[in-house]
Amino acid sequence: MEPNRREFIKQCAFQKFCNTVLHNEACDAHKELHRHKAREITFSDLPLDEARQLHTFDEYFKGETAFERAGKKITPKLLLDAIRTLPEEKRKAVLLYYFEGMNDTEIAELFNTSRSTIQYRRTSSFELLRKYLEENADEWDRF
Repeated sequence: MEPNRREFIKQCAFQKFCNTVLHNEACDAHKELHRHKAREITFSDLPLDEARQLHTFDEYFKGETAFERAGKKITPKLLLDAIRTLPEEKRKAVLLYYFEGMNDTEIAELFNTSRSTIQYRRTSSFELLRKYLEENADEWDRF
């Protein structure tokens, strides 16, 4: 019976070690939370002048650069407007493919449709975009 008693003592010692480790980790986590709580303030508790420093303005089209295509001036804002004119399913396919980096198969799974349908929506959008840009782009002024 001696080997079983030795195994039992080992198990008890290991269990005590595990309980001690878990207790110490819990204490450390509690202290860390307390330290964070002592240093953090909610936005509503911030003084107004400090709260005003925490915002930003989008400057997407500030210093807007245009490019020339077929003698027309294409700006990012014009391109955005052109994308907005697309039907919803085509717009989503274009945005997910070109701006989110998803492939046709992933988009098809997302919309529960076939890959070829997504490819058609995406590629047929080019003609609609081209027509919109041709109609709405300004003539390029080189001087």
